[in-house]
Amino acid sequence: MTFAAPLEAKSIRFRARSFVAFTLTPEAPMAEWLRGLDHWIGNSPGYFAGRPVLLDLNILKPAASEIAALVAELGTRGIRIYAIELEGASLGPELPPLLVGAKEATTDGLLPGRKAGQEVSSASEGKAAEGRAPDHRMDARTDAAGKGKAGASKSAESEPQVSHYDSGTLMIKAPIRSGQAIMHPHGDVIVLGSVASGSEIVAAGSIHVYGTLRGRASAGALGNTGARIFCRRNEAELLSVDGWYITAEEMEGVSRGKPVQAFLDGEGLRVETLS
Repeated sequence: MTFAAPLEAKSIRFRARSFVAFTLTPEAPMAEWLRGLDHWIGNSPGYFAGRPVLLDLNILKPAASEIAALVAELGTRGIRIYAIELEGASLGPELPPLLVGAKEATTDGLLPGRKAGQEVSSASEGKAAEGRAPDHRMDARTDAAGKGKAGASKSAESEPQVSHYDSGTLMIKAPIRSGQAIMHPHGDVIVLGSVASGSEIVAAGSIHVYGTLRGRASAGALGNTGARIFCRRNEAELLSVDGWYITAEEMEGVSRGKPVQAFLDGEGLRVETLS
């Protein structure tokens, strides 16, 4: 006897998906780490809003009750924890799920056997204008869609014009508007126009802006310490290379309103004016 399933019956389909996430790695003493986090949030309000955030606890190794308190503490800062990394742990259903088998994003793709774990810390010792940004976990795609604002145009109209090249360079031929995010894990990003306040560019390589840079720019996001940021006029909210960052407040009166390049010099981020 044969059995034929009803035509209306449909199977459940499961699909794997990769996405951009950020990793927070708390370290003792917690009070000092939280102060550093508050400093970051104060300089970049809304940075974590609506973003998936992973909590790497392999350094801190807290008890389950301490994890619950930390997750709640981060929640008061608008940070929603999607998953937790902690080897050998067993967490209850009241906590975010454990993340097993995470792979670090690198310029060569997702490599097994390496754990992501860049931390958010306060300004580096002796260099008040520098800090460490959250780790970016990137997938192999470009996210150029607008995040949506009241009264904004249709999503198809809000996407910048982009061109890909075999070298891995992404060229954006139109201005990047507020709320748009460009994530490019394959090389450099070139913007022929300006970058509006409230927008963001994240690139594995260098970032070139041939107009005014008013948003956030993060170059070398996958560990490229030789990456640089260039712009014709610096009005950026934040500049970051390989996780080391400097904010608008710290650039005021020094390099604001000028053509600049930002790059790593030793263990810190340096911003120089271009002649």
